[in-house]
Amino acid sequence: MMQASILNDYQIKIASEAESGKIMDMLKEVAIWIQSQGIDQWQYLLGGGDDDEIKQAVSKGNTYLVTKGDKLAATFTLSSEQNDWDKHIFGEEANHDSLYLYRLAVKPKFMKKGLGAAILNWIDEEITIDKQYIKLDCVENNPKLNAFYKNNGFELIGVTDGHSKYRKSLKN
Repeated sequence: MMQASILNDYQIKIASEAESGKIMDMLKEVAIWIQSQGIDQWQYLLGGGDDDEIKQAVSKGNTYLVTKGDKLAATFTLSSEQNDWDKHIFGEEANHDSLYLYRLAVKPKFMKKGLGAAILNWIDEEITIDKQYIKLDCVENNPKLNAFYKNNGFELIGVTDGHSKYRKSLKN
């Protein structure tokens, strides 16, 4: 399988609190790259928006680092608890059946190699949790990102406040 072979060159691990700054720097680097592509997304990260939430996710052990050798290539966060944004976008979950994916980011020099898809596949294969779905949202007016999630098995379940809402059944 192509994705498995891609990940053979990478390590995925839970981030330590000491790595919070490195993660925030990487997310800001990706946000700058996104803006350079004319995409209206993640500007709030550049002004420090979400810094506290990012640090909190790291301290809870919800944030992952993807490295190639000693180079940080990607990061993502998974949480089984809804935050205020999730409640706004998806509505409050009555049955708590979802795992939420946040801030999946691949550094520009590691893009276009299938790493993002391999990470999504890794989550599906390696994360064992008593949840039925993995959910995420992204800006509706980013056609490439929306196509990426659709091409990786996510189902568009609606749009709220300009954000596409996606879900995918977890294998478990």
